[in-house]
Amino acid sequence: MNRRQPDTWGAAATGTPGATLAAAAEQPAGAAASTNCGAAEELFNACYPRLTGWVRRLVGTDEDAHDIAAEAFARLLGRWSRVDNPHGYLYMIAANLVSDHWRKAGREQRAIKNLATAAAGASCHRAQEVDVRALIEGLPPRLRAAFLLHHYAGFEVRQVAAMTGRPEGTIKADLHHARLRLKAALADTGDDPAQGR
Repeated sequence: MNRRQPDTWGAAATGTPGATLAAAAEQPAGAAASTNCGAAEELFNACYPRLTGWVRRLVGTDEDAHDIAAEAFARLLGRWSRVDNPHGYLYMIAANLVSDHWRKAGREQRAIKNLATAAAGASCHRAQEVDVRALIEGLPPRLRAAFLLHHYAGFEVRQVAAMTGRPEGTIKADLHHARLRLKAALADTGDDPAQGR
């Protein structure tokens, strides 16, 4: 069987022609040799479109989604030999990068609002705003990861359990607690999710 190994690592999917596997990860010399390039490339080809789509729904822009997905793969490659479940680890990295992105975007939005308020010279009362991303970001990390993987990425409970290395019952409990916290937070803001139905 004469199978040619591609010289690019998902160049068509990333939109970055010629992005090599080693260049994408920017690994130190010697680390690339220990990386199983075939398995990494197979995982990339299988997961990149779905991962990017999931991240795009969370962050809102194609550019940020591709940046986060590429960074997640690069970080995975840096730890490839020490990771038992690359697929799960990849999504955990991406979930953490999305949280970082939300924090940064929140800081930027607050700074812009503060400047606009100061420029207007008005000290008007700000209406309460419900920011679902901020509510999800406010969840404890284990609840947030389970919630994002299940409700935003669309993974089944058993898949989330395998990705995180925790029992299915624990994931179900985490999802339940996350929903309770989000419902309570929405009730505190005056937005009852049941009213929208």
